[in-house]
Amino acid sequence: MHAGASGQPSPATAGPTSFALRPFHGLALSPQRVGDPASARAFARPYRDVAARLRRWEAQGHVVRDRGPALYVHEYTVGTLTVRGLVGALDVSRTPGERVVLPHEGVHEDQAADLAARMGEMELNPAPILLVHRGPAAVRELVGEVMTRPPWQEYIDRAERHNRVWAVRDEQLLAALADHLASARPLIADGHHRYAAYLALHEQRPGTAADLGLAMLVDQDDTPLHLGAIHRTISRVGLDALAGALGATGTLTTTTEAAAVAALGPTSLAVTDGSAWARLDLGPLTERAAVQVLHDDVLPRLAGHHVVGYHHSVEDALDRVARGQQLAVLMPAPDFDIVDRIVSSHRLLPEKATSFQPKPSLGVLMRSLLDG
Repeated sequence: MHAGASGQPSPATAGPTSFALRPFHGLALSPQRVGDPASARAFARPYRDVAARLRRWEAQGHVVRDRGPALYVHEYTVGTLTVRGLVGALDVSRTPGERVVLPHEGVHEDQAADLAARMGEMELNPAPILLVHRGPAAVRELVGEVMTRPPWQEYIDRAERHNRVWAVRDEQLLAALADHLASARPLIADGHHRYAAYLALHEQRPGTAADLGLAMLVDQDDTPLHLGAIHRTISRVGLDALAGALGATGTLTTTTEAAAVAALGPTSLAVTDGSAWARLDLGPLTERAAVQVLHDDVLPRLAGHHVVGYHHSVEDALDRVARGQQLAVLMPAPDFDIVDRIVSSHRLLPEKATSFQPKPSLGVLMRSLLDG
């Protein structure tokens, strides 16, 4: 892929099914406002006023606008974990059969439509969606070359994350990155609804800046994202009812809390009603994740009405169980390669099956739709 005169890779050479991250005019909150919860008011209702609000903030020094289009390397460190990725404008103008970004869970259409309307009113992509793949070594070498130069920005934000951002404008380097990434088929780690909103906005405004949406591409072989579990609570269900719904899918064995938690693994879940604990063994799984078996094979067999809750911490799930009659199901962290294979075979995982962390702070890089 060759870079055009403006520094943008030419879509004519991208090929109909090539992955493409294009340079864009970077827009960022000033370092003292990145990671500050109060900064969210810049993106609050009325959304139609956001573009003017950001222009005022820019005049006041609260927003930084890069001097020209670039592809960006963003590296952020949270505690001892460092994540690094390429941030660019993702081409979303392909027909469904040509799209090369792979979702791993479904979306609620009304939520995606609301986000599309919000971005349209704001004329802004306020944050990149997070994409992840196992990238080629050649890209890691090119990114390493970029990082030998002084960063465009470097600071510790209000969330105490160390951010370094490099702007890539060299046309030969852009072309080399584009060539090596053309065959990428990344999965969406975070931002399924925003990606769906990108597609909806493109359909409403074809041939405009809405043909692109902001994205950050992380190489799991370089600086891996942490893939954590999202635990479940199930209302109005007891251990006996769960055991009855298993059938030949698995076995539920009463045990101690310590033993149940220690056994957590790809095919073993821990379950409690707040007093008794059990180990749920699903048996051998072939190209399926435990969360799929739970949602596809077990939950539909439960009698009566029940509600599934989602919890990012064990403590939160157990706290909910302590408040009423329901079960907590503690899940194992999914394996990245299993998730990748499921997605590559065009299958979806259940809602909230994965938790990729850490995500970048809001405001490090944004993209105005008014800049093209």
